[in-house]
Amino acid sequence: MNPSDISVVIPALNEQDSIGACIQSAFAAGATEVIVADGGSQDATATRATEAGATKVIRSLPGRGTQLNSGATFASKEYVLFLHADNRLSENCLQQICLCTDVVWGAFGQSIDSDRFVFRLLEKGNALRVKWRGLPFGDQAIFVRRSTYKQQGGFDEIPLMEDVQFSKLMRRIAKPTFLPGPITISARRWQKTGVVRQTLRNWKIQLAHRCGVSPQRLRKWYR
Repeated sequence: MNPSDISVVIPALNEQDSIGACIQSAFAAGATEVIVADGGSQDATATRATEAGATKVIRSLPGRGTQLNSGATFASKEYVLFLHADNRLSENCLQQICLCTDVVWGAFGQSIDSDRFVFRLLEKGNALRVKWRGLPFGDQAIFVRRSTYKQQGGFDEIPLMEDVQFSKLMRRIAKPTFLPGPITISARRWQKTGVVRQTLRNWKIQLAHRCGVSPQRLRKWYR
């Protein structure tokens, strides 16, 4: 297997400032099929994606789970990697997958785009979540064998926590493969809200989800 055997699917909504770099990082990593699933952007996201050379830019109903599934419908390669629009692959990410034997699914380590020490702690904590709990999140670029993805029915088409639900489903099948990456992550959400406040809010949402609060209600909290 080589990087060209991996489809990259990018869900996007009003990401005109970041979508180009995201797509270009996938091609730089060796991808030959990059699919953008636009959830009804009101800006130039779709145009910028086309200009950046995306293989396909499709219109989807909004909602990340819906967009992920819509994009994956057009994927034709052996594996599918799901990449957030404000994230970027490092040049050897796809090659790391290729070097694994019989990998079913997995995710990557992160590099949050900031020099602040607190972000190094977040990176380590997120890596430990995958290693100890088998629970990668969407901003760790989840990848999966396409046949397995189809057999399991893809992502739940819910407003929030689709990545958590998918990881819980997949870890029953196999332990996730954790690769060093890194995936470069935009620090914008922490910078906008504050690192401590954003982290506590994320933990609150995760705890509420475990306690059975509906994704629809969680989405309102998140906003």
